[in-house]
Amino acid sequence: MRGLAVAGAAVVGFDPFTRSWAVTGSGRPLHGVPDLDGTLHTEGSPLDGAADDFGHIVHRRPAAVLRPGSVDDVVAMVRFCNERGIRVAPRGEGHATNGQAQVEGGLVVETSPLAAIGAVRPGGASGGGSVTVGAGARWSDVARAAIAHGLTPPVFTDYLELSVGGTLSVGGLGGQSHQHGAQVDTVLELDVVTGAGERLRCSPTRHRDLFLATLAGLGQCAIIVGATLRLVRAPETVRHYLLPYDDLRTFLEDQRLLAREQRFSYLEGQIAADASGAFNQYVIEAVAYGPPVGDAPDDARLLRGLRHAPAGVQTADLPYFAFLDRLAPAVAALKEAGLWAYAHPWLNLLLPGRAVLDLAGTLLDGLTPEDVGPGGVVLIYPLRREHLRTPLLRAPDDAVPYLMAVLRTAPPEDTATVDRLLAANRSAYETVRATGGTQYPVGSVPFGRADWRRHFGPAWSRFAEARRTFDPRGVLVPGQGIF
Repeated sequence: MRGLAVAGAAVVGFDPFTRSWAVTGSGRPLHGVPDLDGTLHTEGSPLDGAADDFGHIVHRRPAAVLRPGSVDDVVAMVRFCNERGIRVAPRGEGHATNGQAQVEGGLVVETSPLAAIGAVRPGGASGGGSVTVGAGARWSDVARAAIAHGLTPPVFTDYLELSVGGTLSVGGLGGQSHQHGAQVDTVLELDVVTGAGERLRCSPTRHRDLFLATLAGLGQCAIIVGATLRLVRAPETVRHYLLPYDDLRTFLEDQRLLAREQRFSYLEGQIAADASGAFNQYVIEAVAYGPPVGDAPDDARLLRGLRHAPAGVQTADLPYFAFLDRLAPAVAALKEAGLWAYAHPWLNLLLPGRAVLDLAGTLLDGLTPEDVGPGGVVLIYPLRREHLRTPLLRAPDDAVPYLMAVLRTAPPEDTATVDRLLAANRSAYETVRATGGTQYPVGSVPFGRADWRRHFGPAWSRFAEARRTFDPRGVLVPGQGIF
């Protein structure tokens, strides 16, 4: 019998033969484990997998893992756990970096079986449409399904093999965000299971408080089990540009210009180290969508006025999905080299545009190749604040904030280096916070409850009220450490 931690002090155990739960030491059986369409695992590899994540830093072993055969399974088990104060966390593709989807001694709900993709619905004269998908559907599969109808979700994270429920729980930023906001800003409706075990559909006009508390809500009020997503017309091909710069100020100013003018449908940027180890090699990555979305790309018009270095410009014409999935070969190479199994103490910050030059310069001046690690990447790119409309996705009060990400790697057994990088992440966060910046909470910045309250700022009171309403016993997603 394996112990299952209860919110508070008690511990219960599950006997798979009698299908009953009992409070350890009390002798009182707790019957009523529901019949399930899927499976409930209480030992072995499912628990081992749920005790780890892509970060490979935090390890919390659950007592049970639910692989649901239906949403009804999620409802039944969350209701069961809520009645007994047992902690619950959903897990998509396990791409968290700091134990966010782990729960010590509790129940992990794997959402990957909830991967159905419904019929793609054209939007009529608008040229767009919508699709309803399960929370466990991967964005790569959603993209393929939509593209087959000439449509696409407006925004993608760079890595496509993430679950819809996972990215909608944190925000979902990408190179299209300067035009469309985050992925959470493109959601029409959610299908959720609250912490009380109630299944509800919510939208901007139906259970609006729950809708706004779930999008970028880090799983604190409800588990996303499905979503209806807005679609736009998809291009058939794209032109991909890599524009090199040798000056940080010019690089950032040109990025800001492109974000404001929206010349490109996709806009990001990377920073690499030179031979001496200094991070001073800057590249704007920009993509223009071709027909049927727009005219064929015109290089002279798109690049007019930019001050990139004349040598080293690269362009390539690609099928649209090939562009979206362009990281697949690099990911395969990282896995082949064993680097995918490295620790990933990632740093993800949102910088106010008014201070981006000083902040980026400060953070880069103190950065070494050893701090980034083999296969690591440094990204920085602009957003448009007017398009970031989801209250719980906390962004700086600035017209053009920037996302800066230091996607670090380190050998997981080198705990001294991991601890040093986590401390460096916290120091960088404090530097950025002092100027009005925020954390994009997909990384590994040590945070306490007071930090979270400060992070959410004016959105905190409504968030806390939603938590009391929809998860009154506080059983959902303890790994975030928010409440």
